[in-house]
Amino acid sequence: MKYLMTFYLQLDVTKTTNLRQGLFVLFLLVYGIAVIAKLGMILLISVEPRLHTPMYYFLSNLSFSDICYSSVSPKMLADFLSQQKKIAYSLCAVQISFWGTFADVECVMLSVMAYYHYIAICNPFLHTTAMSGRVCTQLAAIVYIQSLVYSAIVTYCTIRLSFYNSNIINHFFCDFPPLLALSTSDTTINEIVMFTYSSCALGFSIVTILLSYSYVINTILRMKSAKGRHKAFSTCASHLTAVAMFYGTLLFMYFQPSSSHSMDTDQVASVFYTVVIPRFNPLIYSLRNKDVKDALKKSVGTKLCSDGSHVFTQSVHLKIMRAKVQSIHNYQL
Repeated sequence: MKYLMTFYLQLDVTKTTNLRQGLFVLFLLVYGIAVIAKLGMILLISVEPRLHTPMYYFLSNLSFSDICYSSVSPKMLADFLSQQKKIAYSLCAVQISFWGTFADVECVMLSVMAYYHYIAICNPFLHTTAMSGRVCTQLAAIVYIQSLVYSAIVTYCTIRLSFYNSNIINHFFCDFPPLLALSTSDTTINEIVMFTYSSCALGFSIVTILLSYSYVINTILRMKSAKGRHKAFSTCASHLTAVAMFYGTLLFMYFQPSSSHSMDTDQVASVFYTVVIPRFNPLIYSLRNKDVKDALKKSVGTKLCSDGSHVFTQSVHLKIMRAKVQSIHNYQL
């Protein structure tokens, strides 16, 4: 019977109709633009030869995980216009598994990108061998596999919980902390599993990032070329901005016991890392990156030239046809 129950989502920020409609329009525009931007980034990286490097390979994977783990947004948008914000138990389990997998992919992928920056800047002569195409593919595969395993374990532990007292989730999607707070079962095992893995994954990722960038910054400061220092700092600053935004909210959300959770505060934090951060990642990585901007200009310029050439050809053919018709008309006269 538990698997036939329905949860009701509660969005405290959407109690007034005008606010609901306003947030719906705002988030719909932001979500649509962000998805287009991330798909555009993936497409640009795949078609532009100059972007076929390890850095952009990992960036395309990061964009893909952004799209996937922010997939809770369409349901949230639908709930803005719905009186009964309900979700089936089975769909709730799918949402937990899907979101958990790709949020973890994003978490670990950021540390992999930091390690790549260390290799590229501190050991450039080992760059081609240490970060070959095969190695990059293996690293990405390891990230996805361990994320799937973790998500499967946590999802299994969560769906075994009982919910007798209430089925109202004080959140805008099915997430681990709100469900643990709602459950009438003993959640000790769930908290231990989640805290242990989160500590290991986040700890490993943060240590990797800190160690990598300590060597990177030291190497950059010893560079004699001002242009080289500026380019390296620009690339690292973009990545560190994304790291600070993502890890900051995750640490705030998950490194506290369920009894001390404030669901209203968690909703704000969740909106930040499921709605805000995935939208800004393409901007963070592309607007300050000369290679991406040049590749985009080249692609757009090629398309415009192609379209312009096509229009010009059609115009010439049209003029020739008109001239022929006019000559035939004059001949008949």
